[in-house]
Amino acid sequence: MHANFHRLVERCEQFNQQKQTRALAVMNRYGQQVFQLLPVLLHYHHPLLPGYVPGDVPAGICQFSPNDCQREFIDELCRAANGHQGLAQDTHEILGLYSMGSTSSIGQSRRSDLDIWVCHSHTMAPERVALLQQKCLLISKWADQRRVELNFFLIPDNKFRTDNQQWVEGESCGSAQHLLLLDEFYRSHLRIAGKRLVWMFAPGKLGPDYDQFVAEQFANGTLNHDEWLDLGGFARIPAEEYFGSALWQLYKSIDSPYKAVLKTVLMEAYSHEYPDTHLLCRQLKSVFQTAETLDETRDHYVLMLEKVTDYLKSINDEKRLDLVRRCFYLKVSEALEPGQEQDEAFAWRRRIMDRLIALWDWPAEKLAKLDDRENWKVEEVRAAYGELLEALMQSYRSLIQFARRNNISESINPEDIGILSRKLYAAFENLPGKVQLINLRIAPDLSEPDLSLVQVPKGRANPAGWYLYKYGLSPVEILGRSPLEHSDYVSRLVAWVHFNGLLTEQTQWHLFNQSTDLSLQHLQEFSRDLARVFPVRLPAPTNLALSRPCEVRNLAIFLNLETDPSGRRRDRPIEFGADTSDPFSFGRQRENLAGSVDIIYRNSWDEVRTLHFDGDTAVVDALTAVLGKMHQGASPPETLNVFCYSRHFRSLLRTRFEQLVKECIELRLESSQGHRLKRLMLGPDKYGIFFERRGVSVKRMESERVAEQPVAVPPARPAHARQGYALRLDQHQRQPVPEVVDAYASEGLMQFFFENCGDGYSLYILDEANRTEVYHQIAGSKDELVQSINRFYTANQEQGEGQSHFSHFNLPQYYEIVRVDGEVQVLTYRTGKDDRDPLRPGPA
Repeated sequence: MHANFHRLVERCEQFNQQKQTRALAVMNRYGQQVFQLLPVLLHYHHPLLPGYVPGDVPAGICQFSPNDCQREFIDELCRAANGHQGLAQDTHEILGLYSMGSTSSIGQSRRSDLDIWVCHSHTMAPERVALLQQKCLLISKWADQRRVELNFFLIPDNKFRTDNQQWVEGESCGSAQHLLLLDEFYRSHLRIAGKRLVWMFAPGKLGPDYDQFVAEQFANGTLNHDEWLDLGGFARIPAEEYFGSALWQLYKSIDSPYKAVLKTVLMEAYSHEYPDTHLLCRQLKSVFQTAETLDETRDHYVLMLEKVTDYLKSINDEKRLDLVRRCFYLKVSEALEPGQEQDEAFAWRRRIMDRLIALWDWPAEKLAKLDDRENWKVEEVRAAYGELLEALMQSYRSLIQFARRNNISESINPEDIGILSRKLYAAFENLPGKVQLINLRIAPDLSEPDLSLVQVPKGRANPAGWYLYKYGLSPVEILGRSPLEHSDYVSRLVAWVHFNGLLTEQTQWHLFNQSTDLSLQHLQEFSRDLARVFPVRLPAPTNLALSRPCEVRNLAIFLNLETDPSGRRRDRPIEFGADTSDPFSFGRQRENLAGSVDIIYRNSWDEVRTLHFDGDTAVVDALTAVLGKMHQGASPPETLNVFCYSRHFRSLLRTRFEQLVKECIELRLESSQGHRLKRLMLGPDKYGIFFERRGVSVKRMESERVAEQPVAVPPARPAHARQGYALRLDQHQRQPVPEVVDAYASEGLMQFFFENCGDGYSLYILDEANRTEVYHQIAGSKDELVQSINRFYTANQEQGEGQSHFSHFNLPQYYEIVRVDGEVQVLTYRTGKDDRDPLRPGPA
């Protein structure tokens, strides 16, 4: 071991205690309580303790002895239960308890979560590991009741010496990172209880000889297994890890953009040094083995900043260097609250930041702007969002090029890459009609007291449509101001301000409308209706939801918001009877009272989409668009709300449309064979909506004879509704595909279905328009096929005009068609080397 081994052991204990003191100083009272009681809850197994699970739950932490604070808690617990013998624990099955991440660093704030590694022997029976996992989950819920976010990760002691068999689950990166995760753990860990880590004491230049050296130390008695834990070393970081790690950091950027920028550029810096990457954990170990005091040179956030700074300077990227510095400042500022400057527990943070600010030579105005982040509004947040996204994508593109140069395949498994990429696609892809959420925890409050909508008709100097402003409409307020957003239809703008937090109950609407039927009263009604049925935030979508075709979860339909035919009947008599009371073909004149249809829906990937239709065919256009978002066999929407803003016949039109939508959804989702037909009168014209296994189409019908012939081409739609085309139904003879494939047909998504047959397999492909390709008797590797397809999607980095950065994250979905107890099922495809449970629930 290190020549000064026994002195290092003393220094390790000293530094670890100082880091615990720093960590506790930042936490609030509940955070301190949770952190200090963690080892007690896992060491003992007793019904009195939070997280108790009946059964043979692993317990006992090696080398753990309660301190005074923990002993007081145990004694109080026993007294409350009229017990006098205390708690006892003879076995020691948990090797160690460690925090990692920002805890104890300059980046820790009161809102920081706790990421805890619970290390155990790889020989522990799987059913007992499951019990320990269940206990950890209950402890996390107990902490959540105290508003402390606590994430446990169960780590077998051989995890980093075997192939990564984890999957993305909550805060777990799954197969996206492996040795790079160990690098982060070694450089950021804080030992809460349990064994010391061998890594910190081994010489730094061992490389591939690390395992042999450590084995010799255990053999000759320098180390003993009762006190020391070895999770492994690094011969090198495989090139395959950089792609997965970059994808994971992009995924994390949705919740922590400033930290994600730092870590993504770090991955880029690491890849730039490949194959002789200078890992930060090695640098920190070198500092630990030579330092006599705990100072900023041992803070892993500062080390990360220095590493990234050196890299960006080496490639002359001053733009991203400035952004990285601002990200670091804002991340650290979260932990530096007013009044703490004189507290010695926080003084070291201020000393570091003062030194860095002087080094960066920042002007006072720049600091003032950053310090005012609590008051940032939509303009500042939108600018920050664009900067962060561009920096993240630049790092990602650089890592893709690195992968190309090294001719590597992805080590990340197809299920994880699908989940991560679809989460990114849902969060960042800017599609027509989609509500883009710009506030990635950048600022706390974007609400505005006044919002204005200005409508410009066709033929004017400015493009026609609606313009959104964050001011009133008086000339002194609005002249010379730039609009926040522009759209062809008003519902998208109202949805945008609602979901981005600009619109609240206190916000005052202002309206300048020149050529539509929208009134200020109806605009206010629409805003209230939207807020009532759509919460701004919902829990993140589950991995199961992300592994399936997206489904419409919450559907709201708004009738006659912009165009109201009934409002034009003021001086005309109303002539209708029992056979002419249908609001779609109303009165003797057979008028269609549905002039415009606005649709807002939230899907199972947590995207919010909007659609708008007007004109004589708005009803069938809206129906086919919505039904096209639903694959046969999907679950119906969890909520369906229809609102109407007509001057007359409001209730009649709303009730009729709601009935029609429910009937059509039922026809679309039911699994009966053959095509079904729904006839509908719109004004004087008859239309047929045709429901088939793979989609929906519509045709104007001239007679009953023609009505029986389904057609492939949907009617023309206005330009602003192009994303709502009905699914095209192929008329040419197709090769047969299993019925279960048709049941999964999902608009706008490439889907691959594997079905084993004999020595090979069949492949069924559904493209974005649900056209099929069928290939039989394929003998090649499924894994290689999946990797090549994903590589094709991710490798095309040339960005065309108007193309989003994230368009190539809409990766295909892969499935296996299997028979379980004679029943055909569809499971998420997994790589062939994956030895996990093959019947783990997939998209059922």
